[in-house]
Amino acid sequence: MTVVDETPGEPSDTRGRVAELLALREQARRGPSDRATEAQHAKGKLTARERIALLLDEGSFKEVEQLRRHRATGFGLEEKKPYTDGVITGWGTVDGRTVFVYAHDFRIFGGALGEAHATKIHKIMDMAISAGAPLVSLNDGAGARIQEGVSALAGYGGIFQRNTRASGVIPQISVMLGPCAGGAAYSPALTDFVFMVRETSQMFITGPDVVKAVTGEEITQNGLGGADVHAETSGVAHFAYDDEETCIAEVRYLIGMLPSNNRENPPTAASDDPADRRGDVLLDLVPADGNRPYDMHKVIEELVDDGDYLEIHERWARNIVCALARMDGQVVGIVANQPQSLAGVLDIEASEKAARFVQMCDAFNIPIITLLDVPGFLPGVDQEHGGIIRHGAKLLYAYCNATVPRISLILRKAYGGAYIVMDSQSIGADLTYAWPTNEIAVMGAEGAANVIFRRQIADAEDPEAMRKRMVKEYKAELMHPYYAAERGLVDDVIDPAETREVLIASLAMLRSKHADLPSRKHGNPPQ
Repeated sequence: MTVVDETPGEPSDTRGRVAELLALREQARRGPSDRATEAQHAKGKLTARERIALLLDEGSFKEVEQLRRHRATGFGLEEKKPYTDGVITGWGTVDGRTVFVYAHDFRIFGGALGEAHATKIHKIMDMAISAGAPLVSLNDGAGARIQEGVSALAGYGGIFQRNTRASGVIPQISVMLGPCAGGAAYSPALTDFVFMVRETSQMFITGPDVVKAVTGEEITQNGLGGADVHAETSGVAHFAYDDEETCIAEVRYLIGMLPSNNRENPPTAASDDPADRRGDVLLDLVPADGNRPYDMHKVIEELVDDGDYLEIHERWARNIVCALARMDGQVVGIVANQPQSLAGVLDIEASEKAARFVQMCDAFNIPIITLLDVPGFLPGVDQEHGGIIRHGAKLLYAYCNATVPRISLILRKAYGGAYIVMDSQSIGADLTYAWPTNEIAVMGAEGAANVIFRRQIADAEDPEAMRKRMVKEYKAELMHPYYAAERGLVDDVIDPAETREVLIASLAMLRSKHADLPSRKHGNPPQ
């Protein structure tokens, strides 16, 4: 008779082992305690698993390293070794497309990053890059796990390095659902899109206590790095929402507008909006008088499928609009001056916002449509001292470097260097159109006349009458709607009501465009 040596408390057969496994999995899924879950909910926050369930298609999540535990000792850590080590990693689907995800579990060590925690994130990032699928991080952590010392800091270095490797290869989306302080804040900054939730999420390098100690300034966490601060003032956050459910739903919507990786095109969607739909409302929407403002959002709504678009950085640098939309079911990126804000001028923040958006579109094979109504760059000492030359050059570089289909449309004003920077034909736009209300010039007629005819105006018996006469003469000679078309600087002057049809036909022609950049390691864009 064979004697089986059983260790007390351990199952002796496969069924027993499976039962043990299921018990461990349930323990890992449940988290540290019901009390910790209640505390998370009391803050108005969901648990990591509840967030993943909202993000991914039902039943699609496949977890990786669920039973991982840290191996650190000291400061009582050897007595606290919870499963998952405070981060849940894996993959699932969003509308049937594979998406990788990691989510900090604030109930375990406050979501703080230790060696095992970081290794799990590194693995899922590597898997996302290899599989060529989007990566979403659901951030709710207290920074580095201090008890583990420098090992935790090295873990962040590995995340940053992978963020950089994945940049322009797969879409990376950071969703801020809790605190993110110190070096941890640099990972979201390296990703393509940052979402935040008001009141519960904050990002800063040094917190309010350090700020007070160093500068004497008193400020709250939300006042220093809350969602509204980063969505309106710093530009760190692309989107801000009132609750987690809405925020995560919008993340799903954004994923539906992006390709899985840089080797694929964005997903198409069937549209009942006719490609040849006329937009007669545009004839009255945009005033012929270049000094009268209007809302560029309404122009975009009239051009895109079903008037539906997703604006990026909606509340930061409002003098320029950046949005993802569909035209005839195909995803496009739209960059447009906004005459309702600062007359649509380009300034430091608008240049940075648009440059980043153009680079993202180019990285992920999204055609770019540029709608121009720009009187120039914003003048001022603050702008010059703040480096408008350097920052404006970022937008210029982004357009010049882009190889995706590029179409520009001049609605009204297109003056000076701003006209050149906003994807003019001379910097590589594939097609350039203009409405009959266009004014393409070095500068406005009044300013030009004051420079060119300065002596005649000064010597005239009635300087004001002479100035008006010279302005009229300059407009008639150099600023009439067909001047640029006569010189081949625009490909066609079109009826505004036919804009949608023209743009869609042009995009269809350019769909097979292929352009190569010179062989190089990488460019050296202005910073």
